[in-house]
Amino acid sequence: MVGGGVIRQLLRRKLHSQSVATPVLSWLSSKKANEDAGSAGLRAFALMGAGITGLLSFSTVASADEAEHGLECPNYPWPHEGILSSYDHASIRRGHQVYQQVCASCHSMSLISYRDLVGVAYTEEEAKAMAAEIEVVDGPNDEGEMFTRPGKLSDRLPEPYSNESAARFANGGAYPPDLSLVTKARHNGQNYVFALLTGYRDPPAGISIREGLHYNPYFPGGAIAMPKMLNDEAVEYEDGTPATEAQMGKDVVSFLSWAAEPEMEERKLMGFKWIFLLSLALLQAAYYRRLKWSVLKSRKLVLDVVN
Repeated sequence: MVGGGVIRQLLRRKLHSQSVATPVLSWLSSKKANEDAGSAGLRAFALMGAGITGLLSFSTVASADEAEHGLECPNYPWPHEGILSSYDHASIRRGHQVYQQVCASCHSMSLISYRDLVGVAYTEEEAKAMAAEIEVVDGPNDEGEMFTRPGKLSDRLPEPYSNESAARFANGGAYPPDLSLVTKARHNGQNYVFALLTGYRDPPAGISIREGLHYNPYFPGGAIAMPKMLNDEAVEYEDGTPATEAQMGKDVVSFLSWAAEPEMEERKLMGFKWIFLLSLALLQAAYYRRLKWSVLKSRKLVLDVVN
């Protein structure tokens, strides 16, 4: 009897302790769940803030890069960029006319001779007549003095200024670059030159351009010393093509592209010839391999396991 009473008393104490511990555990678990939910909300809020900050910083960097390097110019479908495409020689001739009448007063092309134009844009007689219109300082003569003579096919296109200092003085401190290799010297050269020539516009609100400069979003910094040079009907084409701003830009870029890479057509033709010859050599090698190995691959081996 005494043992039974002791057992019942122990059972009652155990049940009482379990009943007291249950609400405590439930309160602790609910508190932990609330803390987890709160920390998850804080983490989500922190991630959202970090994302917004990253987007703002990216847009700021993009705006700064655009201001420093200029607006990204679009890509235009130039007809000579195909694998087997050649230059538009009529466009090159018109582009040379635009260069002569619009660009040559400030920009030089010191790497181009009159003889380079023969067979590309002009006949030999036309190129000789153009070269004879300029005067070239040559010498010394038998008396040791320099003299002037009419230009020849071997002479380079004339430079507008005698030296860089004279060029800077005439252009307010800006130095007009030589255009012989300009489409190779600039990133995305052809598209950049065309966008630059046709991209002049009024500055947006909040942007001021100092006197003597002009707003062009494609130029690094947005302010360029060269004014807008291409205007409709600025030149009169010999072949009667309407001289719109876009047409003149396209023609002068074609001329500058040829000047920077005059061997492009010959290089493409030579590459096509080599590919054709290598294809014939590959077919011959495949036939010779099949001829030599066909005997070995088609033979039948018989093993006499008895003898």
